[in-house]
Amino acid sequence: MSERSAGTLNLIFLGPPGAGKGTQSRMVEEKYSIPQISTGDLMRKEISSGSSFGEEINGYIKLGGLVPDHIVISMLLHRLKGDDCKTGYILDGFPRTVEQAKSFGAALAEKGSFLSGVIAITVADEVLALRLGDRRVCKKCGATYHLFHNKPKLEGLCDNCGTELSRRRDDEPDVIANRIEVYHQQTAPLIEYYQNKNKLHIVDGNKKIDVIFQQICGIIDELS
Repeated sequence: MSERSAGTLNLIFLGPPGAGKGTQSRMVEEKYSIPQISTGDLMRKEISSGSSFGEEINGYIKLGGLVPDHIVISMLLHRLKGDDCKTGYILDGFPRTVEQAKSFGAALAEKGSFLSGVIAITVADEVLALRLGDRRVCKKCGATYHLFHNKPKLEGLCDNCGTELSRRRDDEPDVIANRIEVYHQQTAPLIEYYQNKNKLHIVDGNKKIDVIFQQICGIIDELS
């Protein structure tokens, strides 16, 4: 059996933009009572809080640079100390590179903690482009919708707060093509990396949301 932290469910969700990582991780969060953690969300919260982490992160972003891995990992490890992470967590959107994966794995090992498993959701590029182009987001509460798979109850309005929905700049056609290319170059190698560590579980993201969820639950139940 591969190494893992006893009594915990420490997961990473991998997949290209539009694969459904966020949707599936939120469903797993609700069923298994472990928090979904996005480094992007964490950075935004740190910046808005005015913390030392936030000021440092904001400094890099203002200069148009990438936030160094050691800062992102320090921020993430601090978050994982939270009481809600005692029985596990789901990392959505991290790591993005093999180097980040190595650094994060080493940091976990120092604390006597290990990953339970890595779930990779695979979807064809042409399907991703269609999905992302039809995605809409609420600027106020951050809720995400899809014009075909997850429509709001009232067209163009958020179910939660009634705010008008919009398409993110990230979901414009030219940006979508670039995001997919960056994924293949930087993040896709993580699949081989975690496969070599016997941590990887591949899920077909072309199926319906509930079917994908059932498959993911089957994997998690075997890990538990």
